[in-house]
Amino acid sequence: MLIAHLSDPHLLAGPLGAAPAAALHRAFARLLALEPRPDCVVITGDLVESAEPGEYALLRDVLRHCPIPVHAVAGNHDGERFAEELGESRYVVDYPGATIVVADSVIAGRAEGRLGAEQLDWIDEVLGRRPDVPAFVCLHHPPVEVGIPFLDGMNLADADALARIVARRGNVARVLAGHVHRTVVVPFAGTVVAIAPAAYRQTALRMHDAGPPGYVLEPSSFLLHARTRGGWATHSVAVSDAGAVLAY
Repeated sequence: MLIAHLSDPHLLAGPLGAAPAAALHRAFARLLALEPRPDCVVITGDLVESAEPGEYALLRDVLRHCPIPVHAVAGNHDGERFAEELGESRYVVDYPGATIVVADSVIAGRAEGRLGAEQLDWIDEVLGRRPDVPAFVCLHHPPVEVGIPFLDGMNLADADALARIVARRGNVARVLAGHVHRTVVVPFAGTVVAIAPAAYRQTALRMHDAGPPGYVLEPSSFLLHARTRGGWATHSVAVSDAGAVLAY
């Protein structure tokens, strides 16, 4: 089982949208050239910048090149059009080798996230359906601090409640998140939170105050979660600045 994990493409419509769209195209071209190909792709939120119809049209144009399943996660930039354009923002997909649990951590009009009691109960119930199958809980807002004060002020508010569920169930291989625009891996409730970098611009590594850190055009990448005999390994796969085979 191979799961490609992208995040935060922030697609824009209009003349300023060329660079983010090209970055997402290149990420898909890179992951589709992997041998073997991933079984699926998870994009952990902020697929578009302003939730305008033109941005979602651009997203669909990129996704039509992908012949493998793409599981989209709602982010705080994706707006109320997410469900209309892409389907439900909370769902589960059962693969023989893994359960993909997609949760909606968005609070309308806010940068921070929350799952809420009802959704936490749903996650708990879903994890109990196939207790012997590894599960991936996918959401936009990380349930951990990453050491960047500005971003730690807008992570998942009810992370402790999620941690209790994950620890009790014991079958969560990874919690997949985005929002940070950097690759970050943090232990969490007996498992690991894997935060994927942004498909386009990364957050500057400013860890000394609560001011906005700004963005930098660091090389882009995505994560690849691979089943091994001992559990799961997470690889960082270079996209930009990589002399690698592309599928298109």
